[in-house]
Order: sequence, then structure tokens, then C-alpha cells
Amino acid sequence: MDIQSNLGPVCDILLAANNVCSLTGAGISAESGVPTFRGKDGLWKTYRAEQLATPMAFIQDPRLIWEWYDWRRGIIASKEPNDGHKVLVEWEALFPNFALITQNIDGLHQRAGSKNVIELHGNIWKQRCTSENTLIENHDVPLEEIPPHCETCGALLRPHVVWFGESLDGSILQQSFHLSAACDVMFSIGTSAVVQPAASLPLSAAEHGAKIIEVNPDPTPLTDFADFSFRAKSGEFLPVLNDELKKRTHQKKE
Repeated sequence: MDIQSNLGPVCDILLAANNVCSLTGAGISAESGVPTFRGKDGLWKTYRAEQLATPMAFIQDPRLIWEWYDWRRGIIASKEPNDGHKVLVEWEALFPNFALITQNIDGLHQRAGSKNVIELHGNIWKQRCTSENTLIENHDVPLEEIPPHCETCGALLRPHVVWFGESLDGSILQQSFHLSAACDVMFSIGTSAVVQPAASLPLSAAEHGAKIIEVNPDPTPLTDFADFSFRAKSGEFLPVLNDELKKRTHQKKE
């Protein structure tokens, strides 16, 4: 889809919207240099991500799993939010109601300045007590103790992320579907649109009458359902769209 000729129609839709929702996936973080840790990027020592990110792997060898997460945290800590992340920060103030839902666990949205981030798959900078289920935020790189233990009860801590074979937090998922169903416009940014249940969020939004805008370098299963589908990187496209939005907002005020 041609970007320039469709900027105007997209801006018109956005300027009339009260509720805007954005779903982000691995693509927006990949633009900051964060590996996906799956596929060709997933090999660590002799293990694949799919072998390590499971409850059973943690039970069998928590030290190994934490060594892997410590390595991942070190990589992520060296990366910076990109222009796509920064535009979404501005949109929190621009739209009357703006919801940011992410499949990413790297915390780059928060580092960019986003205040209200709904994390479907958890956060690599948080640890959860396996006994008390309490959350601890920890940004140490490298970790001081591997595997880490709860200072309160001494139980093992685990990464606060959703592993293969685990269900998403029910309240977070319910909130995400509620926001998707209530929005006027939904962005799908840098996501493959194949990982469930996140892939169903834009479809739910469309069923309730929202306009769907996809931003992804490659076509996805969502492309045919989107009202606008831009073959572009979010860090390049979103600033262009944001500049046009700000220009039209200024003209409207005049």
C-alpha cells in the first residue's frame, strides 16, 4: 500500500477517533537490535529457545534457565528504544484514550516513556516468587545470584514471563480484549499475527467496527482483514504518520 497517498485518509480516521489501541510485536524491538531469540537467533550454547522457555526446563535445571535469561537481559540492556517506540509515547497524550498492548517482554516501551503498557507475555525485568507469587523488579546486569531466590521466603524466583505451555494472565487478557473491542482504531505493529491469543485482538476490534491499520515489512495473516496495511518498518513509518497528524492537528486548531 502506497504510504503517501494513504496518509491523509489514515489521519482523518485518527483525528476523529476517541479510542485508539496499538498491539506491538517482536518487529518493533527487532528494529532496536533485539533478537527474537527464536528461529535462527534462538540458539544459545546447544539449546534452542523452545527448549528453554518451558516450566519443565525450569524445574529440571533452574540455573541453566536463569543463565540463559541473564544472557538475554544483557543483550536487551544494550539496546535503545527506536523512533517507533517514541511515537507511541506521544500518542498517549495525543489521543483522548490510548491503549498500548505488547507481546514483547523487553521493557523498551517503558524505557521510551510509555506509562501504561499492557504486557501480554510478561516482563524480563521482573521476577516472580515460586512460593508466594510476589513480583520483584530487578534490572541488575549481570544478576548477582543465579538462580535468584526470594529475600522474603527463600524460594526460587522465576522470570515473570509466559513460557511455552503456560496460559496468559486471565485478567490481562480480558482487559486486552475489552480495550480492543472498545477502540475506534487499532494498530497492529511489527507482529506476525500468528501467535494466539494476541493475534485475535485486531480481529476482535474489527468485529466491533474498528478500523485496522497494519504496519509490518511483510504480509501477515491479518493483512487481508486490515483497512490499511503498510509494508514498512514502524520506526520509519510511525514518525512520518505522526508528523502528518501533528500538522493536521495544528491546522485544525487554526
